[in-house]
Amino acid sequence: MKTGLFCVCKFLVVLPIFFTMQTPALADDLIEIGFVAGLTGGSAQIGKDEENGARLAVEEINKQGLLIGGEKVVLAFDAQDDAADPRTATQVAQKLVDDKVVAVIGHQTSGTSIPASKIYSDAGIVQISPGATNPAYTKQCFKTTYRVVATDAQQGPALANYAKQQGVKTVAIVDDATAYGQGLASDFENRAKAIGIKVLSHDATNDKAVDFRAILTKIKGENPDAIMYGGMDATGGPLAKQAGQLGLRARVLAGDGVCSDGLSTLAGAATDNVVCSEAGMALEKMPGGDAFEAKYEARFHQPIQVYAPFSYDAVYIIVDAMKRANSTAPAKILAEMPSTDYKGVTGETTFDSKGDLKHGAISLYGFKNGKRTLLDVIRM
Repeated sequence: MKTGLFCVCKFLVVLPIFFTMQTPALADDLIEIGFVAGLTGGSAQIGKDEENGARLAVEEINKQGLLIGGEKVVLAFDAQDDAADPRTATQVAQKLVDDKVVAVIGHQTSGTSIPASKIYSDAGIVQISPGATNPAYTKQCFKTTYRVVATDAQQGPALANYAKQQGVKTVAIVDDATAYGQGLASDFENRAKAIGIKVLSHDATNDKAVDFRAILTKIKGENPDAIMYGGMDATGGPLAKQAGQLGLRARVLAGDGVCSDGLSTLAGAATDNVVCSEAGMALEKMPGGDAFEAKYEARFHQPIQVYAPFSYDAVYIIVDAMKRANSTAPAKILAEMPSTDYKGVTGETTFDSKGDLKHGAISLYGFKNGKRTLLDVIRM
């Protein structure tokens, strides 16, 4: 039975018109779209990438012109920083509710998306995460909760299956004790054991750690074929680098939090010893990937990190729901979300009853001279 009742608020957003380079000067309705990610801290580069993707969509929609219910609508982009901190995430979520946003793109991580989701559920505001992969995020059965990426229940086993195919017989696991890192590591461990990979140890660190030598020295004595790390690139990069410095022969396996184009800055030459996954289709395999990449780089003068295409599509999915509802009221937008069938940059998006993708994909990458190279795409 589905649980997670929420309050539905019906209201008309009437706010003063303000001027920006991207927003037309005159409009009948100014409608706020919320966005949240860690824009400061260790994973800021990934958070900023997601912000850029969503911002690009808002700018495009405003430039094209948007009519809802026969009225001209201009989108305002309310971007907030939760610093990838769960407590800050709930404070920011409440601020966006108080700001009367009609929907939220975010949060960036599972550890922030999960606690914030209760606040959006209580307010009846749609939340679409472009990066939260822990299955617990949608298992709460909130009717407001969606994501546009695959889950760790798919990503962890995909990494384990790849390891098995590559002849890995023994593995040591390390996670950063966050909802994301711990969940990914556990899903990897369960699958690894099921397919005959021996798990030698499972250690926990934290998402602020910079020195992994004690854990790695212990792991060196275990002599595993691979080290699986559940965490973000800000910690996964130094872990891989220090493993190389200590002379470990093990390959490093990691998830989407580590799988950024900026990993080489953090891991140095050890980057080429990393295999990582993304909980979505590879950019070069996306139907609109090439065109989006060109637009993104022209607008922001930097390469895409990981999930900009997903936050971009998330904005368009919200606007698609507005058009189908013929309304910008949060309750009307929410009512249209289950019937979403949107074809965007990342492909076709349809949701199951929990708000997960019906047809997700996992992309596996290696690195060559510090540059990501696609190894395989696994359709779920």
